[in-house]
Amino acid sequence: MRSSHHPFTLRQLQYAAAVADLRSFRRAAERCHVSQPSLSAQVIQLEEQLGVRLFERASRRVIVTAAGEAVLTRLRRLLLEADDLADSVRQLGDPLAGTLRLGVIPTVSPYLLPEIVPELRARHPALSAVWVEDKTENLVEALREGRIDGALLALEAPLGEVEKEVVCEDPFVLAAPPGHPLVQASAPATPQELRGAGFLLLDDGHCFRDQALTYCASARGRELDFRATSLATLAQMVAGGAGITLLPRLSLPVENRRSELAVRRLASPSPHRTLALVWRPRSPLGPALRRLATTIREACAGAEPRLEAAVGGKAPVRSRGVAGRRGAP
Repeated sequence: MRSSHHPFTLRQLQYAAAVADLRSFRRAAERCHVSQPSLSAQVIQLEEQLGVRLFERASRRVIVTAAGEAVLTRLRRLLLEADDLADSVRQLGDPLAGTLRLGVIPTVSPYLLPEIVPELRARHPALSAVWVEDKTENLVEALREGRIDGALLALEAPLGEVEKEVVCEDPFVLAAPPGHPLVQASAPATPQELRGAGFLLLDDGHCFRDQALTYCASARGRELDFRATSLATLAQMVAGGAGITLLPRLSLPVENRRSELAVRRLASPSPHRTLALVWRPRSPLGPALRRLATTIREACAGAEPRLEAAVGGKAPVRSRGVAGRRGAP
């Protein structure tokens, strides 16, 4: 290790990483909460000290140079190590004091966050949880790059190498307009009954779409032309008679609060998703995130009666309840 002074600062590296992420000096300055001239001057100084040009500056866009790509790969690794150092020191005090940056997917956030945020505040009053809503692919990238500390995701999606704690299992249900022939029976719907039915599904990029599409294909259903950007839109389209769909049970108290949908369970083995809090392998925040997952798991278990009431009827016997088990499914 060199004892001489390094020609750059971590702050300069953060500025360069922000410019590369956003391809904009203006937006990078906004993210870093500094003026654009100040950020630009620091990036120029960094380039001069390193002896390479990181960015090509055009009038309307910023392009990362070939040399910049190589430097930025190592630069991000260094910033991640610096974050881990700060997190490791934090573990010496109260690991759940301060700020945690947590991701959550759009098909979970409006339904689960209202359940868990009050519990987190009550049990961990010194914790400031900053939630970021995005699709799975973007959250996995943000997690890998250290822009978030953990994320609430479905384990059925491709997540790469992560550590995890299961918080709940969320079964899917059939949703249709009241009076639709497929929701008249009280017994769970079988794939044979759904053969040839037209399903409304989410747009590409949602992991819930991939699971629903797989189930529809196995039941020999067909996807209708319309693709929704949210579960709320799906529910409204179904209520209006545009087709049927699958919804996660977790969404029913919100999306069917006016009882505009008729829902029916799906026969075993029923499709479901396993929600878990995930984080980077060997992250020093792992112990704190496991404690956080315990709080989330218990909040999910507390919501179980309300979720069952939203479906109606007797719940099928499952090998694992909403609280799930620790670790992988």
